Amino acid sequence: MSIFLDHNATTPLDPQVLDAMLPWLRGVHGNPASVHRYGREAQVAMESARRQVAALVNAEPAQVIFTGGGTEADNLALRGVCHAKPHGRLLVSAIEHAAIQETAEALAKDGWQVERIPVDSECRMDLRALQTLLGEDARLVSVMAANNETGAIQDLHAAAELVHARGALLHTDAIQAAGKMPLDFSALGVNLLTLSAHKLNGPRGVGALIRDRRVDLAPQITGGGQEQGLRGGTEDLAGIVGFGAAAECARSEMQTRAERLRALRERLEAGLERLPGARIFARHAERLPNTVQFGVAGYDGGWLVMELDRRGIAVSSGSACHSSSGKPSHVLLAMGLDETTARSAVRVSLGMDNSADDVDALLTALTAITAKRRGAVALA
Repeated sequence: MSIFLDHNATTPLDPQVLDAMLPWLRGVHGNPASVHRYGREAQVAMESARRQVAALVNAEPAQVIFTGGGTEADNLALRGVCHAKPHGRLLVSAIEHAAIQETAEALAKDGWQVERIPVDSECRMDLRALQTLLGEDARLVSVMAANNETGAIQDLHAAAELVHARGALLHTDAIQAAGKMPLDFSALGVNLLTLSAHKLNGPRGVGALIRDRRVDLAPQITGGGQEQGLRGGTEDLAGIVGFGAAAECARSEMQTRAERLRALRERLEAGLERLPGARIFARHAERLPNTVQFGVAGYDGGWLVMELDRRGIAVSSGSACHSSSGKPSHVLLAMGLDETTARSAVRVSLGMDNSADDVDALLTALTAITAKRRGAVALA
């Protein structure tokens, strides 16, 4: 048995995406910056992909800056704004991915005052706290669209109103949300939005920053002037074409995928409610249709992950970037949970290839693992 239930870490490449990429991996080899026919063909393919990515979030193609992944896009957003402005205050939510948290910490060493926006027990940003933290010297606020561990969706509309009233800019890391829920760049009111191809069945190593073109950014990779002078280096054309194809598939199939994933999530949660000691985190928040994070009282999440892996089922104990750190989830700690409960966390993130049988197999395995452990304790 082999069941993959860790799609928030990465997703398998969609066969349609691979088909779109293959010509650019095999025979066609023009550089988009070249003026000859091969270069022009490459440029046309890249701009077609730019339109596809823009359409996913209802942006203009000229607002799309391709990068070498979501982490680079997050860095370009934060460092790009902060290096283009005088020092001030940078606000980030307490549940951000490491790409935001660690970049903010680096900017703090450069003289920026960094403050964390707290969340409630359901992993929802505290808007009153945000309003209190905002001041005249707040330059940039970063709030993810949906949390990668709990799946909790944040109220970006309300945040944008507060942030813009104080003259600050708003960035959102929408990497987990994209393709799973509708995103409208202009309607959300954000100034910057980051995406990653491999989270929506595209290739690894390519991402994008969507930018309000009125926002000044300092480039973080210079040389060559590509991507409006904001990201130097020859573009990964095959990856970008794949990103475009994945964005198009995600946009056209979003509602169908979301309905199917939500049904699987509800099936999983119904089963977890029957599992002794199980607790679903952020249970009452609006969440992504594919994500469930839970804990089982008395069990370490990392141990459960390994026991499930022995049975051919891949899940995680939280963000893939920190899964081997041994530290409890900073997201769950920010929600007010104690360290023991936070260490119990297991994240299941469903994908388009998963089925009801996969969910049932996971529930059966969890029941067997926990029953065996309880039986061993009783015998002792």
